Amino acid sequence: MFLQEGGSQPTGRIRVPKTSELVADQIRAQIVRGELDEGSNLPPEGILMETLGISRPTLREAFRILEAEGLISVARGARTGAAVHKPSVDKFTRYAGYVLQSQGANIADLYQARLAIEPTVVRWLATAKGQTPGMENLRMLLRHMATLLQKESYDEFIDCVAIFHQALVEATGNKTLSFMNRMLLNLVQNHQNDYRRRTPRKHETRIKIIRTGLRSYEKLVTLIDAGAVEEAVAHWRLHLDNANATWAGKGEGERVVDSISD
Repeated sequence: MFLQEGGSQPTGRIRVPKTSELVADQIRAQIVRGELDEGSNLPPEGILMETLGISRPTLREAFRILEAEGLISVARGARTGAAVHKPSVDKFTRYAGYVLQSQGANIADLYQARLAIEPTVVRWLATAKGQTPGMENLRMLLRHMATLLQKESYDEFIDCVAIFHQALVEATGNKTLSFMNRMLLNLVQNHQNDYRRRTPRKHETRIKIIRTGLRSYEKLVTLIDAGAVEEAVAHWRLHLDNANATWAGKGEGERVVDSISD
């Protein structure tokens, strides 16, 4: 226990980490730093116990900590060591969804957040006249989507829409913003999939929406490459407003984010 400066009242106890937590810390650090690749295996238990000088129960407790974090998976009875997994945005998204749901966040919140992010991103990209390294990936994706439309591969096109929104943000090169946006898009996509199941559209209506969407994406990239900053921002804000009117319209936007139901 510590004494407060100038007084005699204790401020609390020092918690000494358990050996299993220290072992988990060491392995976690190697995974996060990239010293252990996705899908690689840790050494077998016997080798780790000998190398680290720890008991089997201590090692298995460390494994349970890392497995709960999604950083390793242990195949019971396997001769190889635990399989390594990189930190996953998808796993974080599910937990973030639980937090938002517990706070009563609604669908409108998600789309308002997207409206706060993407027009700002468009401003950055247009100011740079599309010269950021990630813009070429966005252009390639757009060409791929045009090909899918020509082939009438409509389901695959729909799958690429969320990828386009993410590629737009990633074109900035800002990893923090890209991570936050990926989490947001995962939640948005969950809602959109649920909305489509509840409100199926006629085939002709679906095709019209897809064609209109592609033209809007193409216009956005053209405006960004031309450095037409204000026009690009206005165009994309209108695009998002129109989309949000459907996805988060009356009776829909009030729905609480649901990360439990499938």
